[in-house]
Amino acid sequence: MTASTAIQKRNLTDVNQLDFNQLYTYEDYCTWQFPERIELIDGVPYQLMSAPKIIHQRISMRLSGWWFIFLQTKPCEVFAAPIDVYFPNPNAGKKNTVVQPDLCIVCNTTKIEEKGISGAPDLVIEILSNDKKRDTHFKFNLYQREGVREYWVVHPEEDWLIIYTLNEDKKYIGSKHYSVEDEKINSVLFPEFELDLRKLFEAQTPKNDLN
Repeated sequence: MTASTAIQKRNLTDVNQLDFNQLYTYEDYCTWQFPERIELIDGVPYQLMSAPKIIHQRISMRLSGWWFIFLQTKPCEVFAAPIDVYFPNPNAGKKNTVVQPDLCIVCNTTKIEEKGISGAPDLVIEILSNDKKRDTHFKFNLYQREGVREYWVVHPEEDWLIIYTLNEDKKYIGSKHYSVEDEKINSVLFPEFELDLRKLFEAQTPKNDLN
C-alpha cells in the first residue's frame, strides 16, 4: 500500500469518499469523521440505514429492557446499538472487522473496552432490516467463525425469531422459527431467561391523550 492510498482511506469526512470495492481496516474506520454508520466485515464496508423503522426500534427496546432486568443479578452486561464490536484477525495482521449488532451480551469483562467490545460477545441479537443478507449470511458466518455462542435473528415484520447455538464442531445449529404461536421461549445460554413472544411482537397503537 502506498502512502497516498493509506491517506485516502483515513480521515474521511464524507461517506461518499468510501470506495465500497476497497478493503479497509479498523484503524481506518477509527479515523472517519462522518455521521453515517458503517460496518466492516473482513475489510468490506457496509453502510447501515440511518434510522430504523419504528417496529425495529420497538422490538429492540423491549429486548434490551427485558435483558437488562434479567442480567442485573448476573456477571454479564447487555449493550444496544450503536456500539462497536471488533474482532482481531491474526491472519490479516490487523483488525479489519467491526460490526454494530442491535444487541449483544458480554460476560467476560476483559472484552469491554473504552471504544467498544473486543472479541466475541456471548450472545448477539440482530433485528432484520432492509439488508437481510448481511445478518443472515455475512454476519451469520462471522459470528459462527468468531465463536459467538448464541445468535438470535428476529424478523420484526413476519413475527418470527430463530436461535442459533454453537455445537462442539463450532458450527451453528438453528432452532425452529419461533412465532407468537409458540408463546414463550427460553435462551439456550441463559435458560432462566423466558421470552414472551406475544409481548415481543404485539403492536402498540399510539394513544392521543393530548386533546
